[in-house]
Amino acid sequence: MTARDDFDPLAPQREAAFFYGLFLRGHDVETLRQDIDVPRSMLEKWMRAHDFEACFRENLQRVYSYRKQVLAIFDGLVSNEHMRPRVQ
Repeated sequence: MTARDDFDPLAPQREAAFFYGLFLRGHDVETLRQDIDVPRSMLEKWMRAHDFEACFRENLQRVYSYRKQVLAIFDGLVSNEHMRPRVQ
């Protein structure tokens, strides 16, 4: 996520599409989910750090929300792929 992504409403869709492309090329879906996700426990650990300033903590919160949004879009793409009939 870059500063430019703050102004680009399609950034999460683009990033999810990137990971979906990896999925279509045979990458393991669970590994991709782990690459996308930031576990809640990690965010809580970051928030407990005493040397982080308030504005940096706000940025961490935004990154966490962004990653969850990308993960939700990715999961939607993967579930749609599993429901699509295969053409042979």
